[in-house]
Amino acid sequence: MHVVIGRIGRAHGIRGELNVDIRTDEPDRRFAPGSSVVCGSRTLTVASARHHGGRLVVAFAEVPDRNAAELLHGTVLEAVVDPDDTPDDPDEFYDHQLVGLEVRGEGAPDGDHVVVGTVTGLVHLPHQDTLTVDIDGREVFIPFVTELVPVVDVAGGFVTVKDVEGLLDPSRAENAASDLVGD
Repeated sequence: MHVVIGRIGRAHGIRGELNVDIRTDEPDRRFAPGSSVVCGSRTLTVASARHHGGRLVVAFAEVPDRNAAELLHGTVLEAVVDPDDTPDDPDEFYDHQLVGLEVRGEGAPDGDHVVVGTVTGLVHLPHQDTLTVDIDGREVFIPFVTELVPVVDVAGGFVTVKDVEGLLDPSRAENAASDLVGD
């Protein structure tokens, strides 16, 4: 199974090094010298990796110079992982572990949780990840942060989502535009 770990940015210097936008919580593991990454239809071997100016700069054994590096700009980097493998941190998850989980709404008066939908994917945005959830055929986006998704139980097959006004049912959201127009 392939897991997205980064995206190649601009070339760095003349020796074939590349800036990499990290998309993994385990950069030291995924970009360790000697490890392999999938880059499009190729497999590349990490020769070195270092942090420079808040970015990760990576050299691959198969990328000898700046010209070769520039050809890879914008390419997504993936790692091959065993489907049963889990991240080292218990509060981290691979996308494939989340897809298919039942989504339960929190906050019913009797303390029960109501099944509201199913996780269909994860969108990796610059500042946070966002769950995509199918709720009665509608695609709803839920920021994947502890304040809104307090429980992730992969073994139990569910996530719990806070019942915040308009989060699970956009038709219940307050309409800020009406405040601008005046009542």
